[in-house]
Amino acid sequence: MDRIDAMKVFVAALDEGSLAGAGRKLGRSPAAVSRAIAFLESHVGAELLHRTTRSIKLSEAGERYAAACRRVLTELEEADILAGGERAAPRGTLALTAPVISGEMVLRPVLDAFLDAHPTVSARLLLLDRSVNLIDEGFDAALRIGNLADSSMMASRIGEVRRVVVAAPRYLKQNPRIEEPGDLAKHQIITMAHLPNSWTFPAAAGSSVPRTIQVTPRLVTNSIRGAVASTVGGRGVALFFSYQVAEEVRNGELDVVLAGHEPAALPVHVIVPQGRLTVPKVRAFMDFAVPRLRSHFARLERDSGA
Repeated sequence: MDRIDAMKVFVAALDEGSLAGAGRKLGRSPAAVSRAIAFLESHVGAELLHRTTRSIKLSEAGERYAAACRRVLTELEEADILAGGERAAPRGTLALTAPVISGEMVLRPVLDAFLDAHPTVSARLLLLDRSVNLIDEGFDAALRIGNLADSSMMASRIGEVRRVVVAAPRYLKQNPRIEEPGDLAKHQIITMAHLPNSWTFPAAAGSSVPRTIQVTPRLVTNSIRGAVASTVGGRGVALFFSYQVAEEVRNGELDVVLAGHEPAALPVHVIVPQGRLTVPKVRAFMDFAVPRLRSHFARLERDSGA
């Protein structure tokens, strides 16, 4: 059996989440997919996947081997493209990642339009609220919010987002005024499960030390959409990225408070591993997406007030 082909089957199984899904994607029988995985396991002398009737899970050896397979397949794709010339048409599967909400609200609509414009390209969009190693996990590009630490990536800045404290107008009418960060101690607080119970604000006048306000949450959730809904429902005060509540602020369901005490805005980038811009599908996506994403963030800042 061809090892490169077996690697493609292995990666397809991971991307689809099951051996059956890999078979459907590649047009192969479940038995053929199982033989390819068994061939690789025999070749490396270790179990790569833990299988159940409904799912698969990488073993420790499988995690290392999967990262290596993605690198090998990416390098082979780049070699094919170089041999075919830089004018080759965009084709193949474009792998993207982003945080969950920004991926759903911002990146996915642009990706949909890109796929409409490029029928020979397919896409894999993985939304994760965790740090992703683009090279090891086989991604062509990512949307990132915050200051970039990895200088090995090619980065295109597409805008910035603010961190805003918001509450429903009816909540604000029924509770003490919020004029200083310290006033938050008098209020019901809604927070995200993955964030600390402390909010940081710029230093007060005459000080160079940022203010950190400890909050005691009334509601903690791992769902941003749920937190926004509860805040709109008048359940308390919450801290969000501006794009997450732009629509609610625009239509009057939420008001921004402490606007004069906002932390510095965070940059938003689309990043690409070094060398991937030579791949036509990646170059085409960047040329298509970057100006549209810049326009999106500029419009949010101009129109929403959030």
